[in-house]
Amino acid sequence: MPISLTPAARQRMLDFLARDANAKAVRFGVKRTGCSGYSYVVDLTDTIADDDHWIADAGVKLVVDAKSLPFVDGTAIDFQKSGLNAQFVFENPNMTGECGCGESFTIG
Repeated sequence: MPISLTPAARQRMLDFLARDANAKAVRFGVKRTGCSGYSYVVDLTDTIADDDHWIADAGVKLVVDAKSLPFVDGTAIDFQKSGLNAQFVFENPNMTGECGCGESFTIG
């Protein structure tokens, strides 16, 4: 599972983890939604299932459930700020298209 984090994404995740003493990891995956099919989910989790896949990256444990893994395998995660906006940005080699607003994507 070669999911990678930029230094900015790693720091943002460390900041989130530091604020929640119960969080064991950051969960990354997808859910069905939007006009194109899938959207990304990044959230803190206090549970890690037996079939979860995970990586450790300089203090961040990133967990991906088995169903999401084929959709996000190889994704590079960045965190970008622009004015008042701040968001995680995903470079996913599995993505074949996205909706016009950029909120959802398709996998071919």
